[in-house]
Amino acid sequence: MNHPSQKGLRSTFFGIVTNTLLAAIKGIAGIIGNSYALIADAVESATDVASSLVVWGGLKISGIPPDADHPYGHGKAEPLAAIVVSLALFAAAIGITIQSIREIITPHHAPAPFTLVVLLAVVITKESLFRFVFAVGTKIDSTAVKSDAWHHRSDAITSAAAFIGISIALIGGAGYESADDWAAVFASGIIVLNAFRILRPAVNEVMDAAPSSVIEHDVRDTAQRVEGVIALEKCYIRKMGFSYYIDLHVTVGGSISVREGHDIARRVKEAIRVSHSSVADVLIHIEPSDLIRE
Repeated sequence: MNHPSQKGLRSTFFGIVTNTLLAAIKGIAGIIGNSYALIADAVESATDVASSLVVWGGLKISGIPPDADHPYGHGKAEPLAAIVVSLALFAAAIGITIQSIREIITPHHAPAPFTLVVLLAVVITKESLFRFVFAVGTKIDSTAVKSDAWHHRSDAITSAAAFIGISIALIGGAGYESADDWAAVFASGIIVLNAFRILRPAVNEVMDAAPSSVIEHDVRDTAQRVEGVIALEKCYIRKMGFSYYIDLHVTVGGSISVREGHDIARRVKEAIRVSHSSVADVLIHIEPSDLIRE
């Protein structure tokens, strides 16, 4: 069975190849067609390539098994890659905004009509790529892969904004040439919003924030069904890359032997790992119950 990172690597590689081709096509079309929005879009695709390479590296590292220096594995490399991607988006948005404002205050010709055809093809391609990569990221529960998917959607949005801006410039004629550049500024705002969308869950994962309450509920439900378990107290869960690590306090009868308590803990651990394949380890603390008389 392939490690989840392998699926992420394949989707990321596909995105790298696609973005490289799109960046070249949009850059050439933007220069020939006199569209800064399209050139800005090409730059955004180029940052997509760089960001996807970062995600690729993060996935590679996160798939390395635990060792003496990293007993919990290398899973943190995955959300760290997502953070780098979000910062790259912020940088791209700032750069595009600055250059767009320069273009707005500098008189220039309206874009060529053929650029609309290029942008329409780009929007369709990038939205399809977003849906494919996001589905993979959701399936393997990868913050980095999902952040890479949002990068694709931000590119689709910037292309759609450029399409609208160029259309206004062409339809409006003289005096509307800068609509193309205003579209680039609007697209930058969308990129910033997507960057925040990526950054927040990645930072939470690095900070060991608790995952969805649904996961804890499922873990508690599984543990509670194990014979010998009287009650459950603390249940702390943290995500490390593609895996979850759990600290669980289990209450058992106070009169049983240490060996019996150990056997119950072992059965709880096995039950959780069988029911939840993404759980790498469960650390169980056994506590005696006051419900059973000594």
